Amino acid sequence: MDDASDIVIRVKGLRNAFGTHVVHDDLDLEVRRGEIIGVVGGSGTGKSVLLRTISGLQRPSAGSVDVLGVDVLNADEDTRSALEARWGVMFQDGALFSSLTVRENVEVPMRAVIGLDPDVRRHLADLKISLTGLPYLAGDKYPSELSGGMRKRAGLARALALDPEIVFLDEPTAGLDPIGATAFDNLIKGLSEAMGLTVFLVTHDLDTLHAVCDRIAVLAEKKVLVTGTMQEMMKVDHPWVHDYFHGPRARAALDATEQDQG
Repeated sequence: MDDASDIVIRVKGLRNAFGTHVVHDDLDLEVRRGEIIGVVGGSGTGKSVLLRTISGLQRPSAGSVDVLGVDVLNADEDTRSALEARWGVMFQDGALFSSLTVRENVEVPMRAVIGLDPDVRRHLADLKISLTGLPYLAGDKYPSELSGGMRKRAGLARALALDPEIVFLDEPTAGLDPIGATAFDNLIKGLSEAMGLTVFLVTHDLDTLHAVCDRIAVLAEKKVLVTGTMQEMMKVDHPWVHDYFHGPRARAALDATEQDQG
């Protein structure tokens, strides 16, 4: 049984509904400190909605969300602001401000830090940019001048701006070619290990699940149907879970992982 101090995200009885359409109903999930958890599910199961709810961007109609010991839904403004500085979010395709350079984008979260010298802020932004594998000159470029993979790395650099304890990643490898996706998987795993990050990762990419995730949470039937390791997923007797983890793409991802490890 997990020590309570090892649980950094605890969701209980969550309900998300848009009008009469119920996305989540009585959903429970726990995320452990330092793990990379991959959230998967069929189309419309609310993977991104769950991420947005935990990170405070979507208010549910019922349930509780506790992150790093803070009741996200009932915290006062100062407590919420302090908590938000302890996590970073990378949205699909980076979601960068088009009118700002990469460096200026990464500096945006830092501007909330009172008294931080502009020169220090700039140097810290350059450090985050380099951590994600972008060349130094990328800091002066605008998002429109970057490839898709570079925009994702820039978005990750911004998510890391305040040295967070938790990073939320929404489909980080979507739209990348296989080589770029593999490089990004390696980057996530390396940064998680080096910085002690807890990573909450929404994905449909089976290669990512095999390569970087410690555990997987499957969304189905409006809740987290099952959580466990990849090996445990292979034994789950549920139609969608079985088809997802035993289909041709799953076998190809498993073969590729075994070759890398061999």
